[in-house]
Amino acid sequence: MKEQFYEKHNKYIFPCVATYYQEPLVLEKGKDNLLTDIEGNEYLDFFGGILTISLGHCLEEVTEKVVEQYRTLQHCSTLYQNKPALLYAEKLARVTPGKLQKSFFTNSGSEADEHAVLLAQLATGNEEIITRRHAYSGASTLTMAMTALAPFRMGSNFGYLKFAHAPYCYRCPFGKTYPGCDLICAKDIEDLIITSTKGQIAGFVAEPIMGVGGFITPPKEYFKEVERIIRKYGGLFIVDEVQTGWGRTGDKMFGIEQWGVEPDIMTMAKGAANGLPIGITIAAPEIADHFDGKHISTFGGNPVTMAGALATLDYIEKNNIPRNCKVMGDYLRDKLDELQDKYPVIGDIRGMGLILGLEIVKENKTPDAEMVDKLFEETKKQGLLLGKGGLYGNVIRVTPALNVGKEEIDEAIIKLDRAFAATVKN
Repeated sequence: MKEQFYEKHNKYIFPCVATYYQEPLVLEKGKDNLLTDIEGNEYLDFFGGILTISLGHCLEEVTEKVVEQYRTLQHCSTLYQNKPALLYAEKLARVTPGKLQKSFFTNSGSEADEHAVLLAQLATGNEEIITRRHAYSGASTLTMAMTALAPFRMGSNFGYLKFAHAPYCYRCPFGKTYPGCDLICAKDIEDLIITSTKGQIAGFVAEPIMGVGGFITPPKEYFKEVERIIRKYGGLFIVDEVQTGWGRTGDKMFGIEQWGVEPDIMTMAKGAANGLPIGITIAAPEIADHFDGKHISTFGGNPVTMAGALATLDYIEKNNIPRNCKVMGDYLRDKLDELQDKYPVIGDIRGMGLILGLEIVKENKTPDAEMVDKLFEETKKQGLLLGKGGLYGNVIRVTPALNVGKEEIDEAIIKLDRAFAATVKN
């Protein structure tokens, strides 16, 4: 049965659309943290459609609101106002940090990041943007150019993009060790600006924890030093919360709050609406008001999507999901640490809350993407879905739903342990 779908994929889908596993999964249904394929096999989902099913599949509290809205008003475009979009924008202004207040809605994180860059350029009158190596920003022409991971870069380059070193402590590009490194990865941004730009920049774009790049997690002082430098040279601080938002890092609603700095512009997508397509660019009013030309988004602020986003955020707040991410994240980290003690191929564990990465290596930290591929075949057999990433393809990404419980974590660890045992043995 599944073979006919493989044939359809090869015949009708662009070849760039990658899938996991030697024999890809053809999924049919999902409920909570379980997915079922067309042959009836069940899988514990600890990747959430790339951190997009934030509260589990088909959560009733969200699904019912979406169905109700779909029966009431399906679409109207940004040429007209709709109640769910305005209520959601108001709520975003309350839960986001600092002075963020005015939103523009689109369909994806790629669009959200594009609008953030354009807004920074309009607001500052400058053009050049600082992004970072190992960053992933999206799938549009500009955001692919902003992405500093070779397999994901296709199409044009943009001369106004400049790439700083990532705060990759496990593989420090300067050969230093934290905390004795004097935050050289952050301070080098100043040298980048004065040697590779006109000396005044439009902004700096950063994921608090670098998602596709392998969950690279900066030191606690990193962003304060970066913010100081960026503002010194006229830039705006743009934070990409597409993968770190909605409590995932633990105890805070947004990842950047863990570092004690306030962004001028923030982008969000993925888990904001528990699986519905959404992109959000929010900014302080004095910055947002520079975007005053005629502009629309046909599907941005769609009432059905906004109803889902409202229901998702309501659930997150009512159930104190950021606290659950902290408690369950600490529990999951302890279990992963035990696996690291058992399997030395786990060279590094990093992240926070429920966004955790395991870097798989050979001797001398040599990346081992081949083992990750073998491990994934074993986790598939065990009925566990995980993600992978990193420049070298050797980082396992563990991101269960934000409302995950201990029993599901225990089950996932048992499956992962078995997969490691089979992979290392072979």
